[in-house]
Amino acid sequence: MILQSVLILGGVGFTFAILIALANKKLKVWDDPRIEAVAEMLPQANCGACGLPGCRAFAEAAVAGTVAPAKCNVMNPEGIAAVAAYLGVEAGAIDRKVARLRCAGGTDVAVQQAEYRGLPSCAAAAAVAGGGKGCTWGCLGLADCKVACSFGAISMNAQGLPVVDLATCTACGDCVTACPKDLFVIMSESQHLFVQCRNLIAGDDVLAQCRVACTACGRCVQDAAPGLISVASGVAIIDYDAALLADPRAIARCPTQSIVWLEGVQFAEARPAERSMSA
Repeated sequence: MILQSVLILGGVGFTFAILIALANKKLKVWDDPRIEAVAEMLPQANCGACGLPGCRAFAEAAVAGTVAPAKCNVMNPEGIAAVAAYLGVEAGAIDRKVARLRCAGGTDVAVQQAEYRGLPSCAAAAAVAGGGKGCTWGCLGLADCKVACSFGAISMNAQGLPVVDLATCTACGDCVTACPKDLFVIMSESQHLFVQCRNLIAGDDVLAQCRVACTACGRCVQDAAPGLISVASGVAIIDYDAALLADPRAIARCPTQSIVWLEGVQFAEARPAERSMSA
């Protein structure tokens, strides 16, 4: 009886094994070997900055021809050229994206109205009366963005502002998500004109809270190409679709240096001590 049961079960198992093998052979989807090769050439950051869910998905899209190798925001030009050469396609235009901070109100120029004592987190501080900073829209300097950055691309400077290392930044957006004040934006590194302020108070009254705040004076609007800059809700707004045609002269008369022309790292140099502002 036991032997009979073993034979029956063995026969059933053997039959199903044959059926599975046949089904696998018939239903197997051919996988282009180039996908694996391209995936190995990619940086394996899986940051999602390219708009795809990881390097494997990028490799599949590159092989399919739906995305150019240059779309990878992490690879250097040599790596991009290598992928393009392997696939026999054009590399595409390299347009690196980086994170920029829409605030320049560090401890040297912005008023601190109250001392925050609690969990050293921007999110926690923001939940307590906005964090104690005079300009309630400004950077709180408690480094949530630095902690969230998976690539170690953010450091804090002496004025309590996050500095993004452009060479390391992958534009993954972790800092955008981490900032409770919505101060980070992902933009093209080739976009030089930038308003580093999110002021919500129109006019010079804002200067009592931060010396580098945008006062919506309109000088940049007058000096820029027509339609490039406008003023809304107390702050200058740049039309980034047209900003590649911008000219540094647009920032020449800004009285607070809230609108800047970036050629590299934001906040790369310390500000003069005489601009310090006490609470």
